[in-house]
Amino acid sequence: MTPSEPSRMTRTRVKICGLTRASDVEAAVAAGADAVGFVFYPPSPRAVTPEQARHLCERLPPFVSAVGLFVDADPAVVRATLEQVPLDLLQFHGDEAPEDCAGCGRRWIKAVRMRPDIDLLAEQARYRGAAGLLLDTFEPGRAGGTGQRFDWSRIPAAIAGSIVLAGGLDPANVAEAVVCVRPYGVDVSGGVEITKGIKDRDRIFAFMQEVRNGDIRR
Repeated sequence: MTPSEPSRMTRTRVKICGLTRASDVEAAVAAGADAVGFVFYPPSPRAVTPEQARHLCERLPPFVSAVGLFVDADPAVVRATLEQVPLDLLQFHGDEAPEDCAGCGRRWIKAVRMRPDIDLLAEQARYRGAAGLLLDTFEPGRAGGTGQRFDWSRIPAAIAGSIVLAGGLDPANVAEAVVCVRPYGVDVSGGVEITKGIKDRDRIFAFMQEVRNGDIRR
């Protein structure tokens, strides 16, 4: 069975991204998140320093992955961050070339913003060394975190089961997303926040429950 042909028993994986506080990491873990994301992009209101991220990673139990998000960062900066933070996976969210993504000695995923002219099959071929593609909403001048969803029908069925879906997901729509797209995983940040960078425990738990509800229906 290929990643694009998930069985009905497949569980949708969940990443809670943009964590800045220990209490939010603990809430994500308690709710059952598979991964947590730390943003290493200084312009972002959710950005953390390597030192902050290292302390947050100390809160993670076994089998919960730490993901580091970078946007067009110098490879030397990525490598320096890896020397300080025990990241399991890198997420490249800018215009990085495949060789830049692959040159940091760690498994990685590539975020693809859904521009009007995007060819996802071509992007999948271009970034074939990635562990997967993360699909996010396109907004000119922004690397992500738009809080807006895109048209999920634009995702080719052939790859839907292997992608991570992001972009405007929240407790009110994630079950629908799971049923309609059947992605490998979903990624949320703003949809479980009180304000940028500050998560809400109840929203995190509600989001996780709605993912499970979607899995039952898919």
